[in-house]
Amino acid sequence: MEKVYRQEEIESKWYEIWEKAGYFKPEINPEGKPFTIILPPPNANAPLHFGHAMYTVEDILIRYHRMLGDAVLWLPGSDHAGFETQVVFEKHLAKEGKSRFDFDRQTLYQMIWDFVQNNKGTMEGQVRRLGFSVDWSREKFTLDPDIIKVVYKTFKKLFDEGLAYRGLRLVNYCTKHGTSFSDLEVIYEDRTTPLYYIKYGPLTLATVRLETKFGDTAVAVHPDDKRYQKYIGKTLDIETVLGPAKIKVIADKAVDPEFGTGVIKVTPAHAPVDFEIGQRHNLEIRQVIGFDGRLNEKTGKFAGMRVKEARAAIAAKMQEKGLIEKIDENYKNRVGVCYKCGTEIEPLPLEQWFIKMEGLAKQAIEVVKKGEIKIYPKNWETTYYNWLKNIKDWNISRQIVWGMQIPAWKNKKTGSWLVTEGEAPEGTDWQQDPDVFDTWFSSAQWPFATLQTIKEGDFEKFYPTSVMETGRDILFFWVARMIMLGIHTTGKIPFKDIVLHGMVLDPLGKKMSKSKGNVVSPIEIADQYGADALRMALMYGTAFGHDQALSHPKLQAMRNFTNKLWNIGRFIIDFKPEDTASEISKHEDDKNILEKLSKTIQIVTKAIDSYRFHDAADSLYEFIWHEFADKYIELTKNRRAEAQPTLEHVFKTCLELLHPFMPFITEELWQKINPGKSIMVTHWPITD
Repeated sequence: MEKVYRQEEIESKWYEIWEKAGYFKPEINPEGKPFTIILPPPNANAPLHFGHAMYTVEDILIRYHRMLGDAVLWLPGSDHAGFETQVVFEKHLAKEGKSRFDFDRQTLYQMIWDFVQNNKGTMEGQVRRLGFSVDWSREKFTLDPDIIKVVYKTFKKLFDEGLAYRGLRLVNYCTKHGTSFSDLEVIYEDRTTPLYYIKYGPLTLATVRLETKFGDTAVAVHPDDKRYQKYIGKTLDIETVLGPAKIKVIADKAVDPEFGTGVIKVTPAHAPVDFEIGQRHNLEIRQVIGFDGRLNEKTGKFAGMRVKEARAAIAAKMQEKGLIEKIDENYKNRVGVCYKCGTEIEPLPLEQWFIKMEGLAKQAIEVVKKGEIKIYPKNWETTYYNWLKNIKDWNISRQIVWGMQIPAWKNKKTGSWLVTEGEAPEGTDWQQDPDVFDTWFSSAQWPFATLQTIKEGDFEKFYPTSVMETGRDILFFWVARMIMLGIHTTGKIPFKDIVLHGMVLDPLGKKMSKSKGNVVSPIEIADQYGADALRMALMYGTAFGHDQALSHPKLQAMRNFTNKLWNIGRFIIDFKPEDTASEISKHEDDKNILEKLSKTIQIVTKAIDSYRFHDAADSLYEFIWHEFADKYIELTKNRRAEAQPTLEHVFKTCLELLHPFMPFITEELWQKINPGKSIMVTHWPITD
């Protein structure tokens, strides 16, 4: 063995050997108990980010269960990531002085397809570099034709059952990117905004959004508010910046008597609560802000202005006419913004496809309460329940090109809608909805869609899957939706355990983002310290489920650990005495280390089984470095030949225990002792 451990040479060779030997396929343990994880598919539009290094958790489970003799399937794939990818591609076009509007739909789609396929190869190479032992023979892409077919079938089933419907609702609309979002995709920022107290005839009300006043179709008070009883049901003559007008006063329990003056203006086209009030009182939906973010022709001389500009101009005009009583310049409120560009979200009326969520959510709550699905860490159960109990219908329409075009056709003559499993209806009277599905709608079907479209019998054998391991930040975006659609479509839960890891932050404890310029590549870290050291550093010293900052001192410590392991191997293998004893001795020191090894096996096994990966990593580090190397090996130097069988046994067992965490170096050292047979297919060490 070389004196110095060269990770760049060791880590570059083993993955290809493993893959060619078929070790990543469940067929290597054909009689084993099925154990399945579906890899959360990374976006195909870009290289892996550091969060993807947390796939280490899944690889630990996969390698552990493979060593237990289970028939293990870790199914890889990649996500077309509709809106995200189109935004990335539009930035790419902008650098060339072009825009998406320069191309027809089919051409733009093909251009994005080619762009994604080029990037997909980069991402797959990075998965290999980090040692993630996925079964590449079963790889899927969310836009594979057979996956699309499954998604279309699910949508038609939901439509036929009345759970998918088309409706005019207020949607969260980004006027920059020209698409709507679900409630989950809106980020809220705390801001200080002027609150205007404006006069509507004899009433004064408070509002932030002066620009929507042209869409007011009523003013409302709480039915029990004694201050305004005499006005309820009356029509008021009011003065506006566009001249005299009339407005009706209604009573509705949605009004908060404590806000402002207890009077609100009702703008059904531009505020969700107002829309609901408008539905109850049969009010007109008068849209005054267009999908381009500008005021429209209903706003008179303010038409064509953007919202911010219009608000200031309207305020100035109202003050000039004496229509503003006062302004609170320090009003604190929460403003919804686009999670990609920060543009203020406009609630706008738009016909979209929605999924009714109430019944689906009840089923998803029930399976967790019954223990059919368990969530780790357990404290996330409460958050899960709260979200599902307050869930709203899910807007699944997106006004972009990249993705699965919705298989719904509108009759040009009758206006009726026809939903199919993808086939176009006969005749020329039908026009397909140009929108595509929300990416999360197709991804919510990923466990059953993948297993139904790979090898015959896989769905029956591997579904429900064993573990869904992912970041806690997508518990609602993805995990809860997989449970809802999985149960509804297949009649079975999609997975048994949900395991949620924390976020990996930058060295200063800040969230990594491209806009902040603090994104760290996991491949650069792997090249610097070694993939094994990176993997171990992510598990060691931080309680699982908690956020952790990327720590270069910890990475260096784990790099030192690989060196220590290598030096232990050199001592045991290269300096093996010729007159070695044939069996383990009964010396007190040998018995002592074997007892400690037995305890370590129990701790590591229990820790992995209970998803406490930090306990396993910490115990292994402590035992190998301090108990084995610092103490026991030093004690054996005066009786080396007698202790050699114990040294080899303990070392081999340490390699087995450590292999799920640090696969490359453990395989290399294992081969020095057991040439030919991979450590991946040995049995997990058990205690007597």
